[in-house]
Amino acid sequence: MPIKSMPVWKWSLLLLASLLLSFIMYGAGQTVSYVVAPQAIGIVVPILFSGAMIALYACFVRWFEKSPAKDIPRDRIVPDIMKGMGLGFGYFCALILIMSAIGLYKVVSIGTDQPLAIATELSMFLMVGVGEEIIFRGILFRWIDEKWGFLTALLVSSALFGLAHVFQPGATWWSILAIAIEAGLLLGSAYKYARTLWLPIGIHWGWNFTQGNIFGFAVSGGDVGVSLIQSTVNGPDSLQSMARRS
Repeated sequence: MPIKSMPVWKWSLLLLASLLLSFIMYGAGQTVSYVVAPQAIGIVVPILFSGAMIALYACFVRWFEKSPAKDIPRDRIVPDIMKGMGLGFGYFCALILIMSAIGLYKVVSIGTDQPLAIATELSMFLMVGVGEEIIFRGILFRWIDEKWGFLTALLVSSALFGLAHVFQPGATWWSILAIAIEAGLLLGSAYKYARTLWLPIGIHWGWNFTQGNIFGFAVSGGDVGVSLIQSTVNGPDSLQSMARRS
């Protein structure tokens, strides 16, 4: 049955079931990946879980909606993900240029002696992008969009995406609002524009990796990991908080 014609009670139950199963799969992938992260296999596990989540999402759509998943076309995987990663990288570089121009960001040194750790983080952020985009765009945004319209889907999915980060270490209402606006609106619009999950996955992946492992910011309140650039951030505490937890 098409989503738009589903009774509200059925739409609500299937939406909750889809979200629950997605959260379980995503949580399992993160748990296993963090356990094996110090090892070389830590690079491979997130990639495997990313593929498993995509396959499970295809099964969700086939089972619940009785139709193939149209937003994960095979011929768009590489071009859309690469385009998205370029956009994510470019957006964050633009932010750094602005911060540098007004004296908030200063490069201390460049280089790292831990390439394996950076490769592992690149793999981990792929899984984060896949898992969160399936949940918030592939399921939540799409189901609301088809039932209640684009604007409602964009606002609700963005707000819930921001609130999903409320339990991150050091989260504040400013950082939650920043994530909802900077990421929620951007990624929802990218999904609607491209009509595939690959573009928002690429943007999400490229932004997080650039933020955490190129420019040395904490991602979503986590610890600052290994990065290619070591830096200092100056300015008001509220601004630093939003920058470090976006």
